[in-house]
Amino acid sequence: MTYTELSAAIQSYMENTFPDTYLYDNSTVSSQTQINTFIEQAEQRIYNSVQFPSLRKNQYTSITANNKYVSLPNDFLSVYSLALVTGVVGGNLDTGTFEYLLNKDVNFIRQAYPTPNDTGEPKYYALFGPTIISSQISNELSLILGPTPDAAYYVELHYYYYPESITTAASGQTWLGDNFDSVLLYGSLVEAYTFMKGEPDIIAGYDIKYKEALALAKRLGDGMERQDAYRSGQFRQAVT
Repeated sequence: MTYTELSAAIQSYMENTFPDTYLYDNSTVSSQTQINTFIEQAEQRIYNSVQFPSLRKNQYTSITANNKYVSLPNDFLSVYSLALVTGVVGGNLDTGTFEYLLNKDVNFIRQAYPTPNDTGEPKYYALFGPTIISSQISNELSLILGPTPDAAYYVELHYYYYPESITTAASGQTWLGDNFDSVLLYGSLVEAYTFMKGEPDIIAGYDIKYKEALALAKRLGDGMERQDAYRSGQFRQAVT
């Protein structure tokens, strides 16, 4: 389902074109803006309910000796895995050995390695908090490593992020719209009908259809696509 098809379906189901709305300050909220809001709210609900592989990306970065903090990407939501890459030859990461760090909390790392002089090859990491840039707290998060790196290393970070919304995708298509349009459609209808302050029983009906579609999506993202996952600590839904 493309953005154009989804937008048309929302208007058809709701029997409402969501005409431009004029606010008290004489500003205008366009029809497209209203519909986009419904879709983006639905996407956020879905992406926080199912851990699809399409929500993950990875990046390589370098860490320096005697610096236990790692800055995270601007679009970071949560960690999937963090690996230390050792033995890299000539900057070619394919020549290195991947050692996956264990996720702990900050107080574990502070207790185990109480001073910055506790150096070595990092074994653990924890989500630390906002990054400090020029004495100002930024909106971006960072990781803390334990022990403090004793040398420069490469790390590979797999992390969750919000993929581009179907409302802004140049092609008008996304993985979710192409592969699981039912959950996107019914999620958008719930948001749209709530905005319209519709009848409770009809909202409940749309919500039931959304939850049915979401259950199928979870069967795929949290079940079928995780049956052979190595890390048993991940959420994994049984599939029969």
